[in-house]
Amino acid sequence: MARYPTFPTSFKTVSNVELRELYATLETWSGLLTAELENRDILTDAAPSTNIYTVVTVTEIGRPRKGDIAYSASSGKYKGYVSTAVSTEWQNLN
Repeated sequence: MARYPTFPTSFKTVSNVELRELYATLETWSGLLTAELENRDILTDAAPSTNIYTVVTVTEIGRPRKGDIAYSASSGKYKGYVSTAVSTEWQNLN
């Protein structure tokens, strides 16, 4: 569990040394938080999707994730959401 820095209730009586210590604590904590969020994003992106949609058109799906599958009733085809370094798009599945 993350340990959050404590803040003084009033900055009027805080010395410059204490402010530097608080800044250093916040800087360390923000670095740790950023690393945790990046790790979470990597794990989320690597996890296979289990979303299978039935829609008239795939454009109805607001925020598709890599690996999502949809049945497009308008085209009568299954489509997969593919994400590459160049593009992200729905492609027909065989």
